[in-house]
Amino acid sequence: MEQTLKITNVLSDPTRYYIYQYITKRHQEVTVQEVADNFNIHPNVARLHLSKLEDVNMLASETKKTGKGGRPSRLYRLSDDVIQLHFPFRDYMLLAKVAIQTMISLGEEGKKALYITGKRFGAEIIEMELAKKSQSGTDLDFEQKINILKSAATLAGFYPEFEVNGDETKIYFQIFNCPFREVAQAHTEIVCNMHHEFLKGMFEALFDSVELVEKENMISGCCETCSYQAMVTT
Repeated sequence: MEQTLKITNVLSDPTRYYIYQYITKRHQEVTVQEVADNFNIHPNVARLHLSKLEDVNMLASETKKTGKGGRPSRLYRLSDDVIQLHFPFRDYMLLAKVAIQTMISLGEEGKKALYITGKRFGAEIIEMELAKKSQSGTDLDFEQKINILKSAATLAGFYPEFEVNGDETKIYFQIFNCPFREVAQAHTEIVCNMHHEFLKGMFEALFDSVELVEKENMISGCCETCSYQAMVTT
């Protein structure tokens, strides 16, 4: 609860909140000067906001050479810590860990149940987004479906980016944050399979059929994102 209060206090400043939102959408490191320029504030003020966010582990920073000569710059990025706010405090992450570990302990049947649960969860997140907009998945055009996917994936904490090919049959997307990171590090294959079903549930709630292929996986340590290719039909 104490950490929640610290985070909410830091984010109570509107400029600081929008700076954090800006960094989550950048998906890369930012400098003090970049933030200052983007928000039309003095670099010292930008540095103060970034430091406050780092103090509560929402950001991490390190000093690097930028390749432009001169002194090294301090670069800020999203922290690897999963930020959660609870009012009142409810430790859903602990519940998720216990539930996943219990299902895994049940062997193959437990794994199947976990994958079914993941897929259902993905579909329900899409249904929530459709309900908020008073829409039905069958009434949407392709662009509207992509927007629903983006909104739902953002709600799930994925920090996503989407790219669509010209004939609207192939969707490339990247996830810059894994909400299941802590559990996945202990049970990588099982949790990543569950996550795959979670994403399939999201797509199948909007498209007639989907073939989902994982290209990169951040938990394996090979890259900083999980990336996928989805072949869809409407």
